[in-house]
Amino acid sequence: MAVDWGTVMVKLGLSGFDTSDHASVVSINIFVALICACIVIGHLLEENRWMNESITSLIIGLCTGIVLRLATRGNNSRVMVFSEDLFFIYVLPPIIFNAGFQVKKKQFFRNFITIMLFGAVGTLISFVIISIGAVEIFRKMNIGALEIGDYLAIGAIFSATDSVCTLQVLNQDETPLLYSLVFGEGVVNDATSVVLFNAIQKFDLVHVDATVVLKFVANFFYLFSTSTLLGALGGLLSAYIIKKLYFGRHSTDREVALMILMAYLSYMLAELLDLSGILTVFFCGIVMSHYTWHNVTESSRITTKHAFATLSFIAEVFLFLYVGMDALDIEKWQFVSNSPGKSVGLSSILLGLVLIGRAAFVFPLSFISNLSKRSQNDKITFKQQVIIWWAGLMRGAVSIALAYNQFTRSGHTHQRGNAFMITSTITVVLFSTMVFGLMTKPLIYFLLPPSMKHLTRSLSLSSEPSSPKSFLSPLLGNGQGSELETGHSIPRPTSLRMLLMTPSRSVHHYWRKFDDAFMRPMFGGRGFVPIVPGSPIERSVHEWE
Repeated sequence: MAVDWGTVMVKLGLSGFDTSDHASVVSINIFVALICACIVIGHLLEENRWMNESITSLIIGLCTGIVLRLATRGNNSRVMVFSEDLFFIYVLPPIIFNAGFQVKKKQFFRNFITIMLFGAVGTLISFVIISIGAVEIFRKMNIGALEIGDYLAIGAIFSATDSVCTLQVLNQDETPLLYSLVFGEGVVNDATSVVLFNAIQKFDLVHVDATVVLKFVANFFYLFSTSTLLGALGGLLSAYIIKKLYFGRHSTDREVALMILMAYLSYMLAELLDLSGILTVFFCGIVMSHYTWHNVTESSRITTKHAFATLSFIAEVFLFLYVGMDALDIEKWQFVSNSPGKSVGLSSILLGLVLIGRAAFVFPLSFISNLSKRSQNDKITFKQQVIIWWAGLMRGAVSIALAYNQFTRSGHTHQRGNAFMITSTITVVLFSTMVFGLMTKPLIYFLLPPSMKHLTRSLSLSSEPSSPKSFLSPLLGNGQGSELETGHSIPRPTSLRMLLMTPSRSVHHYWRKFDDAFMRPMFGGRGFVPIVPGSPIERSVHEWE
């Protein structure tokens, strides 16, 4: 059966030098070869404190775009045309799902309130500042006909941080607190920005009153809660099916396939229901790692862990190549070629608004978050606040996808004002990723030297249980575990007093008791070991019975 590569490429948003099958295959070969080159070069630069694979892929994409432009004499420099459908439907889901699947859950939920402050409230603050700044400044620059909806869309577009680049810049093992805060905020931030963007397109912005504002807030909380719930249900359903049917006794391939497909199904259901697919697939990954992953066979655990990481890695490299190669599309730059100074000015103003908008919520919200923490080790220091502020300045493919949605039609720009916004968005993304991204690792080394990072990490680990016995002792109803370990009777505070003194630990305490009593017997998880019929494990179980 012959494959019509031209049709496939058009549907995926790909285009070669012409519409022939040969040109389409050439485009695919170029892109696969570039991904291989990015992987090799990224490996060689693994120990470099300045470079990371996202920046490497972006630079290679830009260089390839320049070479193609010179080779075609400026007629068509695009091997690929940016498609927001390709980005949101195929590229983003494996990246966000793997992040949820691999995230340190205890660290994430311990800082959940702070993450929500940064991701939801902080994004709204940044959105307001950038929108007001755009209205006040851009109207005086005569860049073209922009409406109030366009200015608010600019606020939503440039409030979206690049959570993908955060994965490359920060290390979850070296700086667990910073990673959980910045990346957790990034996921919630991206979801909030997309919700804001969609709400701007739906609501009547001419007649804004208190009712419209209340509907907007209610719509946001509805989308957040339902998206999270849908992701959790998807993860629980996969755990229940695999636990009850136990596919591993016939084929581990079925287990792996079911996990991948259930995760993707949750994302597509969220998109179908106009919910936030980013939040849905992120929390689906968290639930799957807590329950489903422990229900599969040992070989499937190894396979899924590496399969999800590999898919995410390839998608990340593909994404930055994608952005870099599309950045030199001639059509967008022809509209602004007569006013290069104005284009640079717009980009500089947007960068300034991004800097101010992020600083306006990181430092005040960190202060508010620290007020609720009794231990000094749990508080966010000023140096950590500076890193959080800096690491969140990067803008990425989410901003580009939203800008294309607002200011282009089918990937093409025909108005001068829209062309200015597209080229300014690309400039901000390239500058922030390469400059801020390059300087993030050195900034971390400067503000948090390796000795300090190891000390912080050891302090955070010392507050956690150090042995299986001490880990289980809080679950004992009368505190016998601690008495057995120390040999002394320690007075146990009442539940109400414990909740008021250490709310996060007590919530975790009660969640563990609920999880062990109700959730794990039904959905499996840690401690559930699949038994293969006829295996030595099954025979030993029958002997004990």
